[in-house]
Formats: sequence, C-alpha cells, structure tokens
Amino acid sequence: MKTPDAPSPVPSWLRAAAALALLLLVAALADPLFQRLPAAHPLQGWREPVRNAALALALLFGAHLLHALVSSRLSQRRKGQRPVPKVLLDLFRVLLFAAATLLALSLLLRQGLSGLLTGSGLVLAVLGFAIRNVVADTLSGIALGIEAPFRMGDWVRIETLAQGRVQEIGWRTTRLVTRDSTYVILPNSQISRQRITNFSAPRKEYRDHVELTLPVDLPVAEARELIRVALDGAHSLVDGKPPEVQVVQYGPQGISYRVKYWVPQHDREPMCRDEVFSLIDLALRERGVRFERTPAAAPCALRGTMRDETL
Repeated sequence: MKTPDAPSPVPSWLRAAAALALLLLVAALADPLFQRLPAAHPLQGWREPVRNAALALALLFGAHLLHALVSSRLSQRRKGQRPVPKVLLDLFRVLLFAAATLLALSLLLRQGLSGLLTGSGLVLAVLGFAIRNVVADTLSGIALGIEAPFRMGDWVRIETLAQGRVQEIGWRTTRLVTRDSTYVILPNSQISRQRITNFSAPRKEYRDHVELTLPVDLPVAEARELIRVALDGAHSLVDGKPPEVQVVQYGPQGISYRVKYWVPQHDREPMCRDEVFSLIDLALRERGVRFERTPAAAPCALRGTMRDETL
C-alpha cells in the first residue's frame, strides 16, 4: 500500500509574514476595541502597552521576513556568477535586527532613540576595549567578505600561513583544507595582513610550466616536436589549449626548455605535472636521449616549477 506523501514544511518567510500580518492587525484594532470599554474600566491602562508590544513584535518579525526574502534572492547562484559571501548575509541580518531591536525597545520603554543610543554606545565602548582582538578579527572578516579576494571552494595560498581550499569564511576565522586533508583555521586579522594568491579566480584553469635541460646534440626543432607529440596524449590537461615549448637557455652544457601547459584546476596540478614528466620521459627514452651523467656530456635534467600565470 502506497503511503501518502508527507506535507511539505511551511517556509519560514511565510510564517513570519503571517505573524507580521496578525500583529499589525492587533495593533490596528487595539484602539477601537479598548474604546468600547467604559472609561473607568481597569483594562484601559493596557491600551498603549498592548499596541506598543504588538508593534515591537511586528518590527522583529518584519526584520526576519525581510532578511529571509533578501537572503533567498541573493543566495540564488546564477550561471557565471559567484555566490554572495555568507559573512555579508550575516552582517545584513545583524544590522537589520539591531535596528528592529532599538525601535522595539524605544516603543516598549517609551523612550526616544537618542537616549537608547547614548546608553548603548557607552556599553559598546567598554565591551569593545575588552574584546578588541575579537573585534579586529570580526572587522577583518567583514572586509574580506566585502572585497571578496576568495570565495568558498577557491584554492588559495596565504603567504607564510597556509595553502588549501576554502571551506568556510566566518566572522572571526577562515577555514582551509590542504591537499593532505589537513584542516587549518586562520584568524581573519592575520589573513588581511598577508599576500593572497587565488588559484581559482578569475577562472579555475591556469597555466603551469616545467623546465628541462636536453643535450646539445638534440636539435631544438626536433626537441620541440618530440615534446609536443608526447603531450598530445595527456588526459589531465585542458583540452583545446596545446602546450608551448620555449628555449630559455642555450649553452655547451645543454639546452634548457620551458614547457607551458594548462591545468584545469589547482587540486589537479600535481597530477598534471606527473603526467607531463612521465610522457616527456617516455618520449625521450624512445628517442634514445641518454639521461645518465657522463664526463663528456651534460646530464638531461627535468625540473618542475610553480604556477606560471593565470588568464
């Protein structure tokens, strides 16, 4: 027997909208309802508190509704666009609820906003001095969220600190996972003072290179063609972008070449470098190029380098 499908949960923004409408209705009907009571009735003193309490709660539910609608709109990831940083959505929520709370307290306490701001400003100054390191990390997190030098999922190198894939960008810390699956937690204030290299922006693919030195008895034209043909069979490189072979040094001890190739994304860089070296090594050995060191000739050397450039 087929069981009936469970009813889908009501969205939070719909519940907030219903509560907001009910509270506004209560605030609007408070005066007409209390006016029907006799002037000496003991409930007459509750007219203004009931209306203000309904309006105060309506402000909080309205802030929740506005945040839910705006966050839902900004969180929609369109093709070719990167998502809005979570820290910006959190900052928008804090500012929205702070404004709603101040207005609600002003209604409940029957006090102007100037008095509330004066008292709260003094308290915030004392707390800010006590937690100044936390404040520095938080402000740096906000700055990183606004400038967005990296997003979640990007591969980055933060000079002198760490290198890995961004897992989370929080108010105080940013969390990375390295290639060795090591979880690294960095304070945002330290990140903001370091040089940041983003391997995933503006595109995930970028160009890396390796260098190798071949004997002088192998002509440059033959060496270039041999390397190009060898790398035609590479499966880990970006399709449609052939590698480039450049001569960087020429001397009696050998000819140095720089082989540039396209890596699809940063986490596949070691795999691409391994395949490039393996294919070139196989082609050179089939060609009969000697790799062992001899007194009469310079050795054939292969050397990998770091990232070349991004486009």
